[in-house]
Amino acid sequence: MDKQISAALDRVIDGVVAPAAAEVDRAGRFPAEAVQALGEAGVLGLASATEVGGAGGGLRDAADVVQRLSSSCGSTAMVVLMHYAAVTLIEAYGPKQVRREIADGRHLSTLAFSEAGSRSHFWAPLGTATADGSRVRLSARKSWVTSAGHARSYVWSSRAMAADGPMTLWLVPSDAEGLTVSAAGFDGLGLRGNDSRPVVADGVPVTADAMLGADGTGLDAALGVALPWFLVLSAAFSVGLMGSAVDEAAGHLVATRLAHLGQSLADQPVSRLELGRMRLQFEAARATLAQTLTAVETDAPDATAQVLGVKAICGEAAASVSDAALRICGGAAFRRELTLERRFRDSRAARVMAPTSDALADFVARLACGLPLFDGAPA
Repeated sequence: MDKQISAALDRVIDGVVAPAAAEVDRAGRFPAEAVQALGEAGVLGLASATEVGGAGGGLRDAADVVQRLSSSCGSTAMVVLMHYAAVTLIEAYGPKQVRREIADGRHLSTLAFSEAGSRSHFWAPLGTATADGSRVRLSARKSWVTSAGHARSYVWSSRAMAADGPMTLWLVPSDAEGLTVSAAGFDGLGLRGNDSRPVVADGVPVTADAMLGADGTGLDAALGVALPWFLVLSAAFSVGLMGSAVDEAAGHLVATRLAHLGQSLADQPVSRLELGRMRLQFEAARATLAQTLTAVETDAPDATAQVLGVKAICGEAAASVSDAALRICGGAAFRRELTLERRFRDSRAARVMAPTSDALADFVARLACGLPLFDGAPA
C-alpha cells in the first residue's frame, strides 16, 4: 500500500474511527465523520485506477485497510468493504466521471444485490428492468443495502432485459426518482452503524448506459469481479476483529487480579489455555487469509476454492474466538467496559451475509465434486 495512504489511515483510525466506535455501535449511528476522513485520506480511492486519480491498489491493499479498520470499528470496516466490492464493478464497467469522483474520495458506493424475495441467494434477482423508450425502468425490493442512506450510488442487480443470462447490473444514483430507502434505521445485533436498510425501486428511470457490462452478463461479472473481493475482504474483516479480541482478552487477564490468591487471571491455567487456543485460531485464520491472497495474486490452480472458503473459515473462527473471549473474561466482557461484547455481536454477521457460511461450504463441496455452483447451471 502507498505509504502516505497507510500513514493517513492510521491517523484516521486513531483520531476518528476508534474514538467514535462505541457511540456508533450504541446509537446505531452511521460513521459519517470517519467515511469523510477516509475519503480525504485517499482510502476510499484506494482501489481506483491511477488513470482516474486513484491509488491503483489491489486486493491485498484493500484487505489490509479492512483488517485495520475492523480492529477498531466493525461498522466502519463493513461500509468500506462494501464500497470496495462495488468499486471493482464500477472500475470495470462504469463511467469515467463516477470513477474520478470515487478516486477523489467524494463518492461512496455499495452493492444492492440481496432481495426480499430471494434473500441471501443474490444470484437469483427478482427485480426487473423494463425498456421504456430511450430509458429503462428498474423495479425491485432490495432487502439490505449497506450505507443505504449515505451512498451516492448503488451497484444494482436485476433480471436480464432480453438476454438469456440470469442477471444484469446497473449503476443507480441513490437520489434517482422513484427510489425509496426505508425510514427505519438499522437495528440489528451487530454492525449497528453500517446503515443497512431496505431500498425499494418503483419504476426508477435510468439511461441505457447505466448498464454495467452487457445485458444478462451480470452474474458472471458479480462472480468473477466483485465476489472474490467481497469474500476475501470479509475474511480480512473477521481477522481484524479476532486480533483485537485476542489482544483485549490477554490484556484483561494480565491486569485483573484475584486478590485472595495474590494472582492475576493470567496465572490461572484454564483461562490461559483458552487464550492460547484463541490465539491459535486467530493465527490459523490470518495464515489462511494470507495464503488466499497469494493464491489470487499468483493465479494458483486452487485459487477459486480458496476464495470460496476463506470467508467461511475466518468468519467461523471469529465467532468462536469472540465467544471464548466472553467466557474467559467473565462479567466484564458482557458489559461495555470492554469492547468484547461488541466484537462478539459484530462477528456474527459473517455467518449470515450472503454467501452464508453454509452456502460457501456447499460451493466448496460442489467444486470438489465437479458440480456446477448453482443448480441448473452448466457444469
